[in-house]
Amino acid sequence: MLHRLTMLAGLLCLAACASPRLQKPDAAALKGVLGTYGAPPRQANGRADLQQLLKELNEIHATTYHWLIWQHETDWEDLQAFLPLARKAGLKVWATVVPPSESKPIAKWSSEPYGTDYIRWAQALAELGKREPNLIAWSIDDFAHNLKTFTPGYTDSCRKAAAAINPRLAFIPCLYYKQITPAFAAAYGPLIDGVLFPYRAESAGANLKDPSLVGPEIATIRKLFAPGMPVYIDIYATAHSRLGPSSPDYVRQVIAYGREYADGVLIYCHQDPVKSSDKYAIIQAGFEQRR
Repeated sequence: MLHRLTMLAGLLCLAACASPRLQKPDAAALKGVLGTYGAPPRQANGRADLQQLLKELNEIHATTYHWLIWQHETDWEDLQAFLPLARKAGLKVWATVVPPSESKPIAKWSSEPYGTDYIRWAQALAELGKREPNLIAWSIDDFAHNLKTFTPGYTDSCRKAAAAINPRLAFIPCLYYKQITPAFAAAYGPLIDGVLFPYRAESAGANLKDPSLVGPEIATIRKLFAPGMPVYIDIYATAHSRLGPSSPDYVRQVIAYGREYADGVLIYCHQDPVKSSDKYAIIQAGFEQRR
């Protein structure tokens, strides 16, 4: 009897200690994601060319733009200027900050102005999303490469910091296929609102040549989480540092599979319409096709 009472007390403690969101992010806003990531056109002074970016996003039929805060100290300021313009254009926006492994002193740049203070980033992005509600999600790049920093406790603190200000802002970290284990899903599933999944055919050894594993890999990811966890595929149009470049036909096929099996499609990275005209046209055609 004492053993049963002890077990019951433990379960009640876990229930009391759990911290679900007071309000879930807007599921409807997170649907229909077709967009590109980072690499906006730049002006001569290095600032993002917001009007040109909007023109290109309109041309490729994007519904979403994923803003990367990195490499330029003005990215945070430019994001704030971009959001009202994007809202008027009917575009939803995500924002990414980089983890310690991509920050100073390891890397040349950090996400500025808050660096590796991710609780402050959560607060700042939540505040911005409250002012500009088309900012619907934020992400941390290479999240699972940095679990010494992003422990479940620290991740939950970031989640709470954002939810206290703007519970509709979704947290969708970047997670690679082999990092999404049953143990990871059990520990982090309650703390995230979706999976940003860079597809590299990792179940076949990792490459940017085989598009056929999009469906099976997404199905495997879905099984590890509670029903309804959104999975957004991230497609390498820009070369990977180790796996090299992808071909235009590969990008075309992965977009098609992504639209069939994922909850949304994002392109890594935004493609230049002149320098990468072939992939730009493929993205345009892939996004234009209605389902």
